[in-house]
Amino acid sequence: MINIAKNDSKKEEIKENIEEVKVEAKIVSNETQITELTDTLKRLQAEFENYKKRIDKENINTIKNANLKLITELLPVLDSFELALKNGANENVEIAKYRKGLELIYSQLYSILEGYGLRIIDTNNKKFDPFRHEVLLVKECNSPDDMILQEFQKGYFLNDAIIRHSKVMIAKHIEENK
Repeated sequence: MINIAKNDSKKEEIKENIEEVKVEAKIVSNETQITELTDTLKRLQAEFENYKKRIDKENINTIKNANLKLITELLPVLDSFELALKNGANENVEIAKYRKGLELIYSQLYSILEGYGLRIIDTNNKKFDPFRHEVLLVKECNSPDDMILQEFQKGYFLNDAIIRHSKVMIAKHIEENK
């Protein structure tokens, strides 16, 4: 019986040793996995930081060159103004031709800006709209209330956003004595 007890005791000891080895193996496996995951995380963090730096650099370059196309398209207008100023200094130039040249330059400039989404706010025969117009003067007259009588400065849309309100004079209707 002593042998059986000794065998059971040894079996129990072997089982405990096997369990300890399994636990140690699991700990080593977990530590290896933790190390691998930590390395992966560090690489991903480094890649993300590099990505952020690259995107920031691209954004800075985009902002620096955002107006490149517009300015390139405006250079011929600048050339036209220089030519008009040079010819305007000539005493032999007719005022009508000079004016026509300036109108052509204006048209050239406006068509470029229109291509970028610029539109004039229409005020002809319109009623005052506080979202589009800014009242500078009110004139008492026989016109209906809030009709725009005169535009002092054009207003503009850029695409669907108002970038400058039209500055206008509006009517305030007066009752005529009967």
